[in-house]
Amino acid sequence: MPTFELDGATLDHDVVGDDGPLVVQLHGLTSCRERDERMGLDLARALRHHRVLRYDARGHGRSTGDRHPASYAWHHLAEDLLALLDHVAPGETVHGLGPSMGAATLLHAALRDPGRFASLTLAVPPTAWTTRRAQASAYLASAELVEREGLAAFVARAATTGPPPALADAPLTEPAVPEHLLPSVLRGAASTDLPPAEALTGIDVPTLVLAWSDDPGHPLSTAALLHELVDDSRLVVARTPYGIMAWPGLVADHVASHAERARHPLR
Repeated sequence: MPTFELDGATLDHDVVGDDGPLVVQLHGLTSCRERDERMGLDLARALRHHRVLRYDARGHGRSTGDRHPASYAWHHLAEDLLALLDHVAPGETVHGLGPSMGAATLLHAALRDPGRFASLTLAVPPTAWTTRRAQASAYLASAELVEREGLAAFVARAATTGPPPALADAPLTEPAVPEHLLPSVLRGAASTDLPPAEALTGIDVPTLVLAWSDDPGHPLSTAALLHELVDDSRLVVARTPYGIMAWPGLVADHVASHAERARHPLR
């Protein structure tokens, strides 16, 4: 797999497809592209005639990272994403999609570089604004648990809370973050938030918001507010595993319907 060097990290990535507009696919906190695929969250799998860039965020999967919690704040991950796009597809307008932390990263990146994205797919947006404080406390407690009792204790605690109904059929998986980095990754997640709501009203990109029900870590309230804030947006909610199965097709339709917005750099 090719790699890309950043300050404090090496990003492992791959590109599938030889021609067509570029789609960049991100993943969620403590996950990676391989884990998302196992969980049925490879949202780009129905795309045809596109190039798909997938990568593991710093500290996740096959990518490396450092022990500075600030490195894992969403605005910093957005800088990583834009730097990787400049490396892989300089000057191209691309389609972005990703769940949870990936969705948050895309929002920060879209505000930092408004002309970079032809469309956005924001899957299971995480806690934000008023719901972020309680989630941040949980992340800090988990970081202390890992330091005190190790990764196994973290996995055991996570197993006591069942998955949301839409993931009822998904296999059990462990975090794709090394034990020595996990506390820093969790503290970074605790320190960050979505951009201010008023800033998000300025996003002028066709946006598909995909949510699922009954998950405090990814509340419908965030998804609904994003749909309200972003003018050109559509909200779809999955309440069963069958709803998740429809997502790749919805993503493919969304990307295809805005293909004219994607462009290659002038040559």
